[in-house]
Parts: sequence; structure tokens; C-alpha cells
Amino acid sequence: MVNSNLGIRLTERIRAINQLSTRFVAKVDSCMARCLPGCCPLCRAPLQTRDALVCRHGPICERCYVSLPFNRQACERCAEPLVMYASQGCASWADEIAGSASRLCGRCLTRPPAFMATRAPLLYRGEVRTLMQRFKFDGDRRSGQMLLSVFLQAESIHEAMGHGNEATSHLPEALVAVPLHCGRARQRGFNQAHWLATRLADRLGIPLMVAQRKRDDLSQRKLTRAGRQRNLRGAFEVSGSLPRHIALVDDVMTTGATLDSLARACRRAGAKRIEAWVMARTPR
Repeated sequence: MVNSNLGIRLTERIRAINQLSTRFVAKVDSCMARCLPGCCPLCRAPLQTRDALVCRHGPICERCYVSLPFNRQACERCAEPLVMYASQGCASWADEIAGSASRLCGRCLTRPPAFMATRAPLLYRGEVRTLMQRFKFDGDRRSGQMLLSVFLQAESIHEAMGHGNEATSHLPEALVAVPLHCGRARQRGFNQAHWLATRLADRLGIPLMVAQRKRDDLSQRKLTRAGRQRNLRGAFEVSGSLPRHIALVDDVMTTGATLDSLARACRRAGAKRIEAWVMARTPR
């Protein structure tokens, strides 16, 4: 019994030290990014200040930015790619569909999700997949900063900021990050959705509100769409009331089952217009 308690305390101490070291490394990386242009995280070419396509940090050279797999032609509700083609130029996904007729995929026409629209400027493939895996599983904050910067650069949010009440009124009144169960959060030591949502809330001046995950579900990675929906039924809870217009934040949308389940919980808490904000969308 004594040995068991000692082992638990030692494990908790090691986790605390790892978290402190991770935060220290993140601060050092942030200071270095401010002082030195560094190199592009994709092609490793030296960066000039003029090449840094950034909102705060996370520089990427113009050549790599242009070659990223942008999700240009997509369903307006779930961001499912409707036309697959190689991206040319750096025009944003939002600019591509602005002023065009409403585009919905067949699934959203027949069984629409609980959220109304999705912002997903990138496709989860190639270099974006590599960056996302570094960010999600290795806790690589620089990859996260780059993805966040591309999201803000590519989306119409970037133009809406600071242009008066008419423009900013299109932004949501609050952000809600997709939560991890407390057990899985302790095991991983990093919640990528909360990390992204915190920085988006700070950048856009929008409050961040909290949702809870009531149980630790099976991993979604090998489940079918129907299996994901069953696995997440009733998985989320929101305490208190939410404003009318909110956005849910996650790293990647695969089938949309997680965001759909969270959106239903947010509707029960009073939200009426719910958007999904993700860095990338997985093609079918």
C-alpha cells in the first residue's frame, strides 16, 4: 500500500515537472520567434521578415503558403470538399465562395448537423497532416502557431477584425473548445483544441467558455461515421447558459460527429447559431 502511494506521488511529480518544462520551452520558443526570423517549418529555408505570413507567430514562407492544400470548394455547413483540385495562388477559401450560391453536400441536405457553418481553410493531407500530428501528439507549439496563423490569414475573420461594429458583429459572441475527458487530458498532458481556442479568443477579443466531457469514450480513429455518432451520444455537457452565437473550436474535422454532439449540448444551453472552427478538414 505504501509502495503504491509512493508510486502514485512519484508519477504525479514527474507529470508536473514535464508540464513545467513544456511551458518553459514554449516561452523560449516564443521569445526566439520574436527575435529571430528563423526558418520555414515546412521547407526549412531561411526566412526574411517580409516572408513571415503571420498574425503573431508561426512564420511560413510564401512559397510554402501558396502550396498548402486549401479547402477551396467545400460544403458551407460541414466543409466537406465538393471539388478536389490542387490549390493555385493564395486566395482564401472564404474569398472563393463569397457571393456564390449556397453550396451544401448531400449529407447536409438530408441529415444536417447541429452546427450551421464550418470554417476549415485547409485539407488534412500532405504537409498539413504532418504539422497536425506534430502539434497534436508531440505538443509541438510551433506547428500549432503556424496552423493558427494560416487559419487567421485564410479566413474572413482576418478582414473582420478591427473594422467597426458592422464587421465585428459577424464574429461569434463566445468560443467553446472541444473538451477532453479529465483522465485523457492528464494522460496526454495537452489539449490541442483548448490551446487553439485560448489563442483565438485572445486574438479576436472573444470570451472562451467551457464545456465538459462526461465520459472517456473509445478512440474515434478507427470507428465508422455511425460508430462515432453512437460513441459520442450524450458525451458533452455545458453548465450555465451560452450566448446566442458561438463557435466550437477543434483541430481537425473528420466526420463532424464530435462537433455535432457538442453542438447539441450547446443548443440545450441556449446557443442558437453555432459555427465550427477547425484548422483542417479530412477529405472523404
